[in-house]
Amino acid sequence: MTMDFKKTNAPTNTVTRNLMDLSAETGNIYESVAIIGKRANQIAADMKEEIKRKLDEFGTANDELQEEFHNDEQITVSKHYEKLPKPTLIATQEFLEDKVYFRNPSKDTQERF
Repeated sequence: MTMDFKKTNAPTNTVTRNLMDLSAETGNIYESVAIIGKRANQIAADMKEEIKRKLDEFGTANDELQEEFHNDEQITVSKHYEKLPKPTLIATQEFLEDKVYFRNPSKDTQERF
């Protein structure tokens, strides 16, 4: 499953968060941070897979001119991904917008966020 990272409204820079907002849904800031961390790892893996797939399309070139052109395209793709919000910021925004589904087996219930 690939995710469209351009459609997120997550900030691209560091944001100070109110801990009460993060713990409002779970009642426990540590649980909220664990959920956000796991989602951030999923997003990072998806981003890594997507950028690797896009860069692999360029392959290797035998001609110097063609190689230079491919390098420019690869640099453009890499710069695009560098400008995207970090996975942690995307995951936090998803959590705050109730877009993250998680389940706590110790509570034996399912909750939707």
